Amino acid sequence: MKTSDFDYYLPEELIAQVPIEKRDTSRLMVLNKNTGEVFHKHFYDIVDYLDSGDVLVINDSKVIPARIIGIKEETNAVIELLMLKNIDGDVWECLCKPAKRISVGTIVKFSDKLKCECIKVFDEGIRHFKFIYDGILMEILDELGQMPLPPYIHEKLEDKSRYQTVYAKNIGSAAAPTAGLHFTEELLSKIKSKGVVVVPITLHVGLGTFRPVNVEDVTNHKMHSEYYKMNEDVAKILNLAKENGRKIISVGTTTTRTLETICTKYGKFKECSGFTDIFIYPGYKFKAINGLITNFHLPKSTLIMLVSALAGKENIMNAYKIAVDNKYRFFSFGDAMFIKE
Repeated sequence: MKTSDFDYYLPEELIAQVPIEKRDTSRLMVLNKNTGEVFHKHFYDIVDYLDSGDVLVINDSKVIPARIIGIKEETNAVIELLMLKNIDGDVWECLCKPAKRISVGTIVKFSDKLKCECIKVFDEGIRHFKFIYDGILMEILDELGQMPLPPYIHEKLEDKSRYQTVYAKNIGSAAAPTAGLHFTEELLSKIKSKGVVVVPITLHVGLGTFRPVNVEDVTNHKMHSEYYKMNEDVAKILNLAKENGRKIISVGTTTTRTLETICTKYGKFKECSGFTDIFIYPGYKFKAINGLITNFHLPKSTLIMLVSALAGKENIMNAYKIAVDNKYRFFSFGDAMFIKE
């Protein structure tokens, strides 16, 4: 299986640069994974595809303003860090550029309140930094940090909250779980009033989700690990749904990877936390989910491979061609897809 098998043509003007004014008015492509049939809807129509007793699983991770720009103390060189994940205490894994300027002992200063020291060096621009600060780190980041928007978004984000889901709660992501950006409080209320059970898990989005695939043989790609957590109440609800033959609908690839990780590891859902580097591509047998709400993903990415594993590569490639022909909006601020049985 080649990475190039997951390439497709996308005109640049279809890459959404700003969020749509009202979250749930984005378009929704409904794809039947068994027949390949496609329907064109709006996101608020998702309520019509969910049944009483279904369980909708969301990722409640909250994005850190994780992009910070400072200067190297010795030389005044400008250094940019993207804080990927908390390793322990004040030690964070960061992606830095220019990485060649950062070695063990390098100190980067961001303000009078915040600096950090490199304590470990890894490949691919990754470093571990110990952060030194005066006050509460997350409050300082709120002041200094920028939302870590993907590089294909060139417009300034006027409202930081638009790169958060309305249910974001647990701080720790370096990118938004973007499938959830389409939900509003009102739409979630409608879904719940229909008898759908909505439950949260947490996966802090890091490099594993958005790192490009740089090898031609898909099976040689190595995922970076990301932290996940599921509580006991959620595990009970999901196990009961499985036992009773009710559908589990995952909101986003991050939620999917968490649910599949837990089911693969334990054979059922259970209260747990840890790090996952699960890589889902065609040939994978899904153990946890029946359906997936997701966005349209980058060509040749691990995410398009995941949806191809769920719906079949031919169905996905055909659906993406239809989306391009119908001028759907792509990627983080773009439109949505619901893959159903």
